[in-house]
Amino acid sequence: MSQSPASSAAAYVSTRGDAPATDFAEALLRGMAPDGGLYMPSAWPTLAKDAAAPGQTYAAMAAAAMAPYIGAALPEGALERSLARLVAGFDHPDVTPLVQLDDSLWMLELFHGPTAAFKDLAMQLAASLSAEALAVSGERLTLVTATSGDTGAAAVNAFANKAGIDLIVLHPLDRVSPVQRRQMTTVEADNVLNLAVRGDFDDCQRLVKGLLADESLRDGGRFSSVNSINWARLAGQIPYYVSAVSQLAAAGEHRSPTFVVPTGNFGDAFAGIAASKMGLPVRGFVAAVNQNDALARAINTGHYARRTAVETASVSMDVQAPSNFERLVFEASGRDAERTRALFESFARDGEVTIPSDLLNGIRKEVSAVSIDEGETRDQIAHAYTTWNKVVCPHTAVALAAARRVDASDGPVIALSTAHAAKFGKDVAPVLGFDPEPPRVIRELGDRPERLTLIEGTPEAALAAVKGFRG
Repeated sequence: MSQSPASSAAAYVSTRGDAPATDFAEALLRGMAPDGGLYMPSAWPTLAKDAAAPGQTYAAMAAAAMAPYIGAALPEGALERSLARLVAGFDHPDVTPLVQLDDSLWMLELFHGPTAAFKDLAMQLAASLSAEALAVSGERLTLVTATSGDTGAAAVNAFANKAGIDLIVLHPLDRVSPVQRRQMTTVEADNVLNLAVRGDFDDCQRLVKGLLADESLRDGGRFSSVNSINWARLAGQIPYYVSAVSQLAAAGEHRSPTFVVPTGNFGDAFAGIAASKMGLPVRGFVAAVNQNDALARAINTGHYARRTAVETASVSMDVQAPSNFERLVFEASGRDAERTRALFESFARDGEVTIPSDLLNGIRKEVSAVSIDEGETRDQIAHAYTTWNKVVCPHTAVALAAARRVDASDGPVIALSTAHAAKFGKDVAPVLGFDPEPPRVIRELGDRPERLTLIEGTPEAALAAVKGFRG
């Protein structure tokens, strides 16, 4: 389904097939398709042959990976300006450095940005690209996002005090780490509303989808989301897969890697799949989940069932209804929108669905999945320190535990390290016996006061809070 970058850049379609095709700017500013589906490129563009050549800057690789998705939908130079701002906010010259742990195992560090988590990479781009689009349209944009921790922190950092943009963040009360919460709630910005929801992340995500479906909220301007339901967020994550392959080649390793991705909402993993669809040489993908294993059960058994999320040390992965699973189903079904719609409407209605065998086989060709429990997560935090002198967060530990199960005889294995360990000190310190050394961006939080509003996990409470904030 590949075609040239120029011809595939402008068209985006809904996974549910009942929304008009649109361009990147509209997909960016709208977030979710009007038929309730998720935007996907109408066809996969082809990655330039030299996109992952060693020795390039991150900005150059990112431009090669993302330009085909944007085309002429934004002002000339918008992507280059946005990438320059992104790179300036990271404290490592490689932006996403690849670290070798042993002969076959590598770790891709994605936490060197302004909130010490991988979400910075796509969120900073989404903020800059949104501002570029709004500069043309002259519209006002209200963004709403659900977070299990890192998305909200990255969004607040990226969008705080942005002219013409308001941001509303919903997080589950007492179910994000203290550092994650304070990164959201201590930022002084009148255009940001933090809502603490009585419930779990899936409740927050359900409320966001309900708000996005309420057309009355669009009366005062654009109303969208920067969750990974927004295609621009996934597009902004594709470049670090390209960078990883480039860094492997620079180290003399030219075999295609297997990526092990710790995942909650499946956006990070699907961005890797998108990179492979563009032609990036990849041997495979493993989705590593914690005890909230709905995704793993769906892929491994064919039974996709929603359960109440349990709290784990890897709180950003405490998800039981990952939104981007819909994109995976759409792709694995041969882009059958009718079939995708039926499956997810049944899941929304019944809370469970059995995936037909042919569709399940298609899904398994794209990705495998493994669940890592709390005991193994703690063991891996200890192992990483004693074996490699690496202090890792619980999410990274989940990825490393899964990666050590992968047969590396045919190629290297790359585990994604998604957050700095200091964001989860209360879980890491009891294992290692000391607190992780916080990076500058966490030390600078200090003891600033927090600003948040507590709401019940009901559509009525969420709608009232949003309307009150927008005046």
